[in-house]
Amino acid sequence: MTTPAPLVPTRRMRAARIALLALGVLGLAWGAYVLVDTVSLRRLPGVALWIGAAIVLHDAVISPLVFGLGVLTRRAGHRLAGSIIVTAQAVIVLGSLMTLIVVPAIVAQDLGPKNPTILPLDYAVNLGLFWLTLALAGGALSVWLYLRTRRANQRPSLTQS
Repeated sequence: MTTPAPLVPTRRMRAARIALLALGVLGLAWGAYVLVDTVSLRRLPGVALWIGAAIVLHDAVISPLVFGLGVLTRRAGHRLAGSIIVTAQAVIVLGSLMTLIVVPAIVAQDLGPKNPTILPLDYAVNLGLFWLTLALAGGALSVWLYLRTRRANQRPSLTQS
């Protein structure tokens, strides 16, 4: 048995990586400039706390949840297609990201804004409805993918006699 040769990056791939890295560094620099330019110094610790909490939430909750889902579904054997696993993971990631976006509005609403027209909606209920819709859409897509895969596996091959 021979081992495959390692992939050697081409010049185009190396140039693309360098361009993406430069674009990312420029994006970070621009974001830092806008942050320092638009946010008062006394509010920077709160922004840093929110960013830190988002990182901890991602690393402590979202990533292990997606990883655990992947492990559990792969243990289910070959009964589940990879596309169904990816769909379930995408639902969790999208829902978690939306939760990260909406939770500050829910907290601010609970604190009571000085102007009641700033946060006029019931964000907690809307987040729950979003999760429900996302779960139903992910479930429907998973069922459709399962049925499509099952039908494709039941079709006779053209090479069989």
